[in-house]
Amino acid sequence: MGVASTIQAYLDSHRVAYEIIEHPETKTAKQTAEVAHIPADQMAKPVLLGDDINYLLAIIPATHRLDLDRLNQVMARSLEVVEEDEVAMTFNDCETGAIPAVGEAYGVDIVLDAALTHQTRVFFEAGDHQHLVQMDGDEFRLLTEHVPRVQVSHHL
Repeated sequence: MGVASTIQAYLDSHRVAYEIIEHPETKTAKQTAEVAHIPADQMAKPVLLGDDINYLLAIIPATHRLDLDRLNQVMARSLEVVEEDEVAMTFNDCETGAIPAVGEAYGVDIVLDAALTHQTRVFFEAGDHQHLVQMDGDEFRLLTEHVPRVQVSHHL
């Protein structure tokens, strides 16, 4: 499949520098980091959440686990992890489980875990299980400059 068209259009329209890295097929963010030979703390792992208001994409490092109670407290919401069929409908040009860390490209607000804000490089799924978007940490911070940055996860 390669890069999802929505992701490519979004990144190009924001004029950020990025590269696409091909890797053997994987099913988890940690596996992807391992086979792509990248630090897992630089691999962005999105988790789609929802409540009665709308969806929210929490982006955390692959080495972390989402602290849903903390996120709900900080955001003053009652978010829950969204079922796979809703994820597929929202990210309709992406393979199941290959959510990109650019939720805004799909009309989904994001919250960025503070642990990703200091990385020199950031990697995230390009819409399938064989391609990653790689960008400089400064480019990623520019791309996400208007989103909340909160500690919403803890290291595994």
